[in-house]
Amino acid sequence: MNLFLGVAIYVILWWLAFFTMLPMGAQSLHEADEASVPGVERGAPKSHRLGLKAVIATGIAALVWLFVAWAISVDLMGMRPH
Repeated sequence: MNLFLGVAIYVILWWLAFFTMLPMGAQSLHEADEASVPGVERGAPKSHRLGLKAVIATGIAALVWLFVAWAISVDLMGMRPH
């Protein structure tokens, strides 16, 4: 696997993990029955914790990327030309 392909696969895996984690643990002001400040949407998350989710997505993407890199290096699918 060349450098460009490795980085591209990692970026795709990171975004996939990040977007999968976005709704996890999110609670809106409406769900928490809390009053909102004027101008704030009641459906918006009260605490989104994007930093934590980005760090966890980084770890998940790294682990999946290692598996993909290993699968490519051992030719798991038997797709290399002879």
